[in-house]
Amino acid sequence: MDDLLQEFIAETRETLEALSGEIVAWEASPDDRARLDAIFRFVHTVKGSCGFLDLPRLARLSHAAEDVLADVRMGGRTPDRALVNAVLAVVDRIGEIVEAIDAGASLDDTGEDLLIAALAGGTAEVAQTNAAVAQRAPSRSVRLNVDLLDRMMSGMSDMVLARNELSRRLRSVDVDPQIEAALERMSATVADLRDTVTRTRMQKIDALFSALPRMVRDTAAGLGKSVTLHVEGADVELDREMIEVLRDPLVHIIRNSIDHGIEHPADRRAAGKRENGRLTVSARQSGNQIVVEIADDGRGIDPEKLIRKLVEAGRDERQLRTLGERARLDLIFEPGLSTKDEVTEISGRGVGMDVVRAAIEQIGGRVELVNQRGQGLRILIHVPLTLSIIPTIVVSAGGQRFAIPRQAIEEIVSERSETMRIDRIGSARVVTLRDRRLPMVALVEQLGIDAPVADRAMVAVVNIGEGSYALRVDDVLDNEELVIKPAAPAIMATGLYAGQTLPDSGSPMLLLDCSGLARDAGLQFERVREIEEEIDDAEVGDAALALVFRDLDGQRRAVPLDVVDRIEKVGSGAIHRSAGRLRLTIDGRIVPLVTVEGADPANTGSIVRLRDGQNEVAYAIREPADIVTLPSEFTSAVAPGLIAGVALIDDEPIEMLDPLWLFAEYSEDEAPSGTPPLCLLAGGDTGWMGTFIQPMLESAGYRVAHSLRPGETAQIVLTLDAEADVRSDPSRVVRLRSRKRGGADGSIYRYDREALLGALARANQGGV
Repeated sequence: MDDLLQEFIAETRETLEALSGEIVAWEASPDDRARLDAIFRFVHTVKGSCGFLDLPRLARLSHAAEDVLADVRMGGRTPDRALVNAVLAVVDRIGEIVEAIDAGASLDDTGEDLLIAALAGGTAEVAQTNAAVAQRAPSRSVRLNVDLLDRMMSGMSDMVLARNELSRRLRSVDVDPQIEAALERMSATVADLRDTVTRTRMQKIDALFSALPRMVRDTAAGLGKSVTLHVEGADVELDREMIEVLRDPLVHIIRNSIDHGIEHPADRRAAGKRENGRLTVSARQSGNQIVVEIADDGRGIDPEKLIRKLVEAGRDERQLRTLGERARLDLIFEPGLSTKDEVTEISGRGVGMDVVRAAIEQIGGRVELVNQRGQGLRILIHVPLTLSIIPTIVVSAGGQRFAIPRQAIEEIVSERSETMRIDRIGSARVVTLRDRRLPMVALVEQLGIDAPVADRAMVAVVNIGEGSYALRVDDVLDNEELVIKPAAPAIMATGLYAGQTLPDSGSPMLLLDCSGLARDAGLQFERVREIEEEIDDAEVGDAALALVFRDLDGQRRAVPLDVVDRIEKVGSGAIHRSAGRLRLTIDGRIVPLVTVEGADPANTGSIVRLRDGQNEVAYAIREPADIVTLPSEFTSAVAPGLIAGVALIDDEPIEMLDPLWLFAEYSEDEAPSGTPPLCLLAGGDTGWMGTFIQPMLESAGYRVAHSLRPGETAQIVLTLDAEADVRSDPSRVVRLRSRKRGGADGSIYRYDREALLGALARANQGGV
C-alpha cells in the first residue's frame, strides 16, 4: 500500500503542475471541450484512488468537483469566473493535502465545507481566499523515461569498467599513495552511484501480483471450481521492464493451472483431496536471479497424454517413448500442443507453454517443471537481472575464463591443502573439508571442455541456498565487479549460465549459474546424498547395518548395507523389459532390475545397486530413508524368496530383502557339473542361514541339509558363531561370524560371499 500511495502522490504532483494553467485557459475558452475533459479526468482519477487508498477528505473534495464539472459537461452550468475560482481553490486544497500526507503532517480541515459550498453556489470570496493559501511543498520525485534510465545504467557500466581497468593498471606499477587514496575515494563514489542507478529501475514484484486474486477468482468461477490463492514474496524487487515482460506469461500459467491442473470439487473429493484447490504464487531471490514459482495441488502433468496428443499430430511414438522423464515433461512446450479436447475461452486453441517459454527465454530466463502425478505441478521461472553490476570471482577452467557471483562463494581452498581430502564413491567424488563433507563438481567435466586435467587445482565452496558443494576449477584469477547482461537464448536455455559480461580485457565472459551447475550434475541436497555419505563413513562395530527405504508399493523395507554399492537416480527411459525380465541400462551396461511384486517401474525414484563382489543387481525403490543397526532378533520367512524375514526396527516391523536370493535368482552363471557336494548347516542361527545362506549355496551347486540321515556324510559343515556339534574333519568345517571385524581364528564374515565360496571350495577338497 505504501508504494501505491507514493505513486499516487507522484502522479498527483505531476498533474497539478500543469492543471492550474489549464483551468485558467478553460475560463477564457469555455467551449474548449478538451481542457474540460482533462480537468474532469484529474478529479475523477483522484476520487477513484482515494476510495482505494482510504483518503476520505480528498475523496469528498474531488467528488464535489467532479459533480460540478459533470454538470458543465452536460450543459447545466456555465464556467464563469466564480466557478473557475472555486475549482482552482479545490485543486489547490487537494495539492496541500497531498503534500501533508507525504510529509506525515496533520492539516486542519477548516474551510473545506466552504470550498464545497463555493463549488455549488459560486461563492467567489471563499474560493479566492483559499486559492491564496494554496502552497505546494517542493517536489521530491521526478518521472523519467525508461530509455533515459537505460542510458544512465549504460554510462554507469562504462564507468565501472573504466575503474576496473585503471585499478588493474595501477596494481602493475609503483604508485604514489595519494593516487591510491584518490582511486579508493573514486571507487567508493562509483559504488554508491551504481547502487543508486540500479535501484531506479527496481520495483516490488507486488505490482505484478496485485491483480492475481481477482483473476484467480473470476477464472475459477467461470470453470465451476474453487481455488484459494496464496501469494508470497511480494516485497522482492525486480527490474520494471522485467515485471512487464513477466505479466502475460504469469497470467497464462495461472490460468492453465486452474483449467488443466486443479480438478473440479467432485473429482477432488474422489481423489481424497479437499474441495478447494490451492494455488501458490511466490517470488524469491536466489543469487543474482529472481525465481517466480507457481505451484498447485492438482492432478499434475500426464506424460502419456502428452505423447498421445503428439502421436495424433503425426509424431513418431517410438521416438517419444525413448525419452527420459525430464524430456517427456518438456513435451508440454511443443508448439501447438493442447491437452484439452474442447476449445474454451481459456484453453484448447494450441497457443500454450511454447509461447510462455519463448517470452521467458527472450529476457535470458528459463522455465523449470517439477511434476508429481496426482499431487500437483510446480513451475519455476528463473529470471536473471537484465542489467546489473555484481561483484564476481573470475576463475579459469580448461583455458577459458568464467565469472562466479561472489556472494555464492563461501571459501576457496587449494586442492593440496592439508584440510581437504577428496574421496570417490562409485563414480561420484566427495570433498571432506575439515568437518564438512561436500559433493564435488569439476567445472571442466561439467561444461564438456576438452582440456587436460590441471595438476594444481582450486576448489570453491559454493552455497546455493538449498545446500553447498565443491566446484573444482583450474585457477582463481581475479576479483572484480562486472556488468552482467543476458546471453543468447540458446546459451541461457542450457541452465548453466546466468548471463554474460565484457570485462576490461575485451574478451567476452560468461557468468556461471551455480544452481544450474548443481542441477545439471545431478546433485540432490536431500536424503540420497546423506545416505551415500553414511555408506562411506559408517562404522560397523559389532553390529551389522541396513539401509531402510520406501519401496515402490509404499512399504518400508531394508537391505543389508554390506551389499549396497551405491544409490542413484535414473530416468525412466533407462528401464526396459527384455528377454522376459526388467533390465536397467547404466554406465554402458545392462543390469538386472528387480521390483517388488505388482509395482509399476515408472514410479521409480532411485535405484539401489547391489554387489556381491562378482555380480550386480539393481533394485528399484521410491526413496531411501535411513541407515540403522540390524537387531539381533530376526524372524525368517516361511519360504525362500525376495523377503528373507522381518526385523523390529524402531518398534516397526520391517521386511528384509534377501540379497543372496536376489543374486541367486538373477545370476546367469551355469551350475557346476557332477554330483553336488552336501553342505550341513550345523551350528548357530540355522534359521538365518537357511534363509540367507542356503539359496546362495544351492545356486553355487551345493546340496544343503539341516540334519543328516542315517548313513549320510556331509562333505562340508557350516556353522555361525558356534563350534560344530558334529564329528567331522576340522578341515571340512567352515565357521561364519556375525561381526565384520575379527577373523584371526579363521572364521569368515557372514556377508563376505566371495570369501565364503572360496572357503567352501577348499573345504570340499579336504582343506587343500
